[in-house]
Amino acid sequence: MTIPVSHSAITELDPADLPGRVGALLASGFRLALAAAHEDPGGALRVVYLFTAASLDRRTELHVRLDPSRPEVPSVAHLSFPAGRFEREMRDLYGIVPTGHPLPHRLVRHHHWPRGWYPMLDGAGAPPEFGDAEGPYPFVPVDGPGVYEIPVGPVHAGLIEPGHFRFSVVGESILKLKARLWFVHKGLEKLFEGRPAADALPLAERVSGDTAVGHALAYCLAVEQAAGVEVSPGAQRTRALLLELERLYNHVTDLGALCNDVGHSVLNAQFGRVREQLLRLNAATTGHRLLRGGVLPGGAVLRALPDPERLTELAADIASLVRLALRHTVVLDRFTGTAPLSADPARDLGVLGYVARASGLDIDARRDHPITDLRPALTVPVRASGDVLARFEIRAEEIATSIALLKDLSYGTSPGLTSYWPPLTAAPGPASGVGIVEGWRGTIVHRVELAADGTLRRVKIVDPSFFNWPALPVALTGAIVPDFPLVNKSFNLSYAGNDL
Repeated sequence: MTIPVSHSAITELDPADLPGRVGALLASGFRLALAAAHEDPGGALRVVYLFTAASLDRRTELHVRLDPSRPEVPSVAHLSFPAGRFEREMRDLYGIVPTGHPLPHRLVRHHHWPRGWYPMLDGAGAPPEFGDAEGPYPFVPVDGPGVYEIPVGPVHAGLIEPGHFRFSVVGESILKLKARLWFVHKGLEKLFEGRPAADALPLAERVSGDTAVGHALAYCLAVEQAAGVEVSPGAQRTRALLLELERLYNHVTDLGALCNDVGHSVLNAQFGRVREQLLRLNAATTGHRLLRGGVLPGGAVLRALPDPERLTELAADIASLVRLALRHTVVLDRFTGTAPLSADPARDLGVLGYVARASGLDIDARRDHPITDLRPALTVPVRASGDVLARFEIRAEEIATSIALLKDLSYGTSPGLTSYWPPLTAAPGPASGVGIVEGWRGTIVHRVELAADGTLRRVKIVDPSFFNWPALPVALTGAIVPDFPLVNKSFNLSYAGNDL
């Protein structure tokens, strides 16, 4: 079945009309998928809000042009929590002020960034000398008898990327957790600007190292839509196959790590054994253990197909390890009831992926924004408890679904290059496009704008971790400090995907 390409309905708005239109979209079932500032030719500033809804893959964009002498936009944070975070990001990187924002603290900008320097603007120039312009981040203090703070990070033991976690606790009970990120903000979106679209694929593959397929695919879908390229159904099925291979090895890794965090190192080793087999399967399929090079602009390429019998064996192996984990009383006791995130806060925060599904939200871009028809093999598991156990079980069920999808997608697919990417000899732009993909962590969104010569003028990337990080402190409220590593792993959020 061929899935029709969905394009966004674009509406130009005056700033004063923005809150009313946003409220109407949210009330009709849309969610805010992305908000991005743009500097147009001549220095004019514009803000784009992308809203999506599942039914028939609906997409709509609101474009708001700002006064360059006074770049302000009315805050819609009171309508959407994620919108408030996008607004703070735009202020730090572009100098756009969200008027009426209820919490106008800096988000991306750390205290050593010089005041008034907005690195995404064309005229920003080289970074000025960094100092201590604003002092420490204004964490909200928690006072009272027996309350004390535990600072963790930003430098961690092992290979974890930097992030600062500040616990306000009484005894071992967590009263409040604040996560401070963006210690390795890379200016990644700026690196796309001015490049030919096809040449920027390696950047997209490296947004977050464990999500090479998800980000590469979202980027290619956005560029293809902007350039008017129609990808063959066979290539889309190949891409879906690669996406499930990526989901499979990451979920298996997480199952083992969760067992390890409750002291069951033997089960972790066994899941690690399976993970290594999956990484070798990835290498045989694409030539790269992390599946880089499989997704291409206009198509995809495979060196080999997964063997269905081998997939069946792996499914049985993984299922037996899951049963061993959940029949172990210590594992089950530590998972059950730990750090629950209920449906209402998950919905208010805009949570995505397996975290959302573990909290009762039935969302999955493979079904809601499809690139190919995955029925009947695709099932979307949902749990209501929202605890560590639910997040473990969702992963286990999605592994079984991924293996079923891999068998189905392999049927009728042949190794080799499947690509219809035409040479961009004629200027395709200016134009814009959006790519939406259900990565293994959740929904990934890329939005691109092409200049008249076909080069990239703006790329906005949203990893699901941007939406899910604020949910971690909410889930941990009332938990105990020793549970933090376990709960953090049950979310398993990307620092790199957040610190763009």
